[in-house]
Amino acid sequence: MSESKHIQTILNGTIQSLKSVIPLPMEIKSPSLMVQPFEQKEMAVLIGIIGDVKGRIIIDSTAKCFSSIGATMFGMPLEGEMLESFTGELGNMIAGNLCTSVAGNGVEIDITPPTVIVGTTKLFGFKSAFKLPVEIAGIGDLLIILTIDE
Repeated sequence: MSESKHIQTILNGTIQSLKSVIPLPMEIKSPSLMVQPFEQKEMAVLIGIIGDVKGRIIIDSTAKCFSSIGATMFGMPLEGEMLESFTGELGNMIAGNLCTSVAGNGVEIDITPPTVIVGTTKLFGFKSAFKLPVEIAGIGDLLIILTIDE
């Protein structure tokens, strides 16, 4: 399977995973190529991908957006360490679901434990990257970044 087919499968699997993990109506915009560096502004979760594709998935948003998603899923707003823990676990659920989804389409990947990033940071060092904007109704925006290392 070609690299572009793998990437398409992962992007489609990410969309499917988002819809199954986050129980809210959402509008998923068209993916597009992105140039480095990726500048993260407030809060994100980064999960490494290994296997047929090597890279990272980054789910970037605001603390308010992650907290609202948590409130919808667990019935209470989250903040501080609870919010950071939830953000990592949300990334883990999305990426874990993605692994299962793409395996059914012949792409074998595994994930690393999530890394939660709080504050402003820049990420460099990837061969290519794709961004997938997601608008969650009444909550806010998520930006899903798929970086490819090789």
